[in-house]
Amino acid sequence: MQTDEARPLHHGRMSDREELPAAVDAEALLALAEGYHARGTRALGTREASGHLVKVYAIEAPGRDVTERDEAVALRIAGAHLALGRARGSLGLAVLLVHAGGDGDYVLLCNWIEGYMSNLAVFSGPAGRPELLRPGRVGLAPCVWEAAVLAHERDAFTRHVLDGSGPVADRLAAWGGDTTAGDVR
Repeated sequence: MQTDEARPLHHGRMSDREELPAAVDAEALLALAEGYHARGTRALGTREASGHLVKVYAIEAPGRDVTERDEAVALRIAGAHLALGRARGSLGLAVLLVHAGGDGDYVLLCNWIEGYMSNLAVFSGPAGRPELLRPGRVGLAPCVWEAAVLAHERDAFTRHVLDGSGPVADRLAAWGGDTTAGDVR
């Protein structure tokens, strides 16, 4: 007898005649799909924080804007976090997402570390109150819009830094110039 965990799907598909597994919340999934929308994204440039090159992005929910103040607070948070970068194996490159979300504000800092890995820090707080940003709960990961920008950044890092050619300074200039902007879904 197979348990729920071991029950195979018919050819990897679910049909509308089969029961969904118990943990699948069809109502919640449909509610998410109903409210799903594009969010504006723009590159804010490459900055330096605690000796790291930091590529900064704004992500904005409808009716929300990332302000200069939001960006400045996010860069201060990034600088404090990156100050211990060497202790975590940092390679000196990071991406900072400043997200004016629909339910609050988020700052995500992803930096490349040794062993082809990255380190992710997530901070969250109430909308429009950047001084109240605090580390997110354990396990909190990027939302769908943040993940879209981070996917671009993973590709930019591998394309220009790992697969690139020439001096490191040229590779980093190419990496810094490879940004994404516009609506992300």
